[in-house]
Amino acid sequence: MINGIKVIGFDADDTLWVNEAYFVETERKWRRLLAPYTGEEAASAELYRTEMQNMPLYGYGVKAYVLSLVETAVRITEGNVAAEVIGQILSLGKEQLSRPVELLEGVEETLGALAGRYRLILVTKGDLLDQEQKLHRSGLERFFHHVEIMSDKTEKAYAGLLHRIGIRPEAFLMIGNSIRSDILPPLSLGSYAIHVPSLAVWEHEKADAPLAHPHSYTVGSLKEIIPLLRVES
Repeated sequence: MINGIKVIGFDADDTLWVNEAYFVETERKWRRLLAPYTGEEAASAELYRTEMQNMPLYGYGVKAYVLSLVETAVRITEGNVAAEVIGQILSLGKEQLSRPVELLEGVEETLGALAGRYRLILVTKGDLLDQEQKLHRSGLERFFHHVEIMSDKTEKAYAGLLHRIGIRPEAFLMIGNSIRSDILPPLSLGSYAIHVPSLAVWEHEKADAPLAHPHSYTVGSLKEIIPLLRVES
C-alpha cells in the first residue's frame, strides 16, 4: 500500500489514451512511400537517427515527427523525392493530428475513483496545441486540477513542477507507461511512481526498470492502482 500521497500525476500518451500505435501506423505508410529508394529497416533506422538529432531543436510531438519524416525522405532519396511524396507525408501528419482520442481501458473508472480523494494533475510532454486538443477531445479535463505540458520529462522539470504546485516529493505519485520519462525522474526526487506498461513503446522511451525500489510499483492496468491506494472503486 502507498501512504501519504496528496497529488497524483498521470501521463497522457499511452497511459490515458492510445498514441504510439498511431506513430507506428504513420511510419509504416511513410516507408511505403519510400519503398522505391530503400528497404523498410534502413528507412526506419535513418528516421530514428534524424529524430534524435532534431530533438534538441524540435522537441516531441507529431509536428516534430513530420519534419523528421520529410528531412529523412530528402536524405534517403538524395534530394530526388517528388513534391507529390512530400505532400503525402504532410497529409500523413495532418491525418495523425486529427485522429479521435481513444481512451484506454479503465481510464474514466480510475480517475473517477481517485478524484476528490487526491489532487489529480496531468503531466505530459510534446506539442502544446496538440496535447491541449487531445485532452479536450478526451473529455477528461474535469478530473484534473492542473495540466503540465513539459518540453521534456527530466528530473529538473519534475522538481520545478513540485515547487510550483507546492507539494513535497514524498507526497507525489507519478503514473505512466514510460520508465524513462514517468518513473525514473520522480523516483530520483524521492517521489512515488507506478509503471503501467503499454503494448507499444517508442525506442527512445525504453529504459531498465528500477530493481526493488521502495517507491516503485508496476501494475497490469490502471484499475489495479485503486487498491494500492486503499480507494474503493
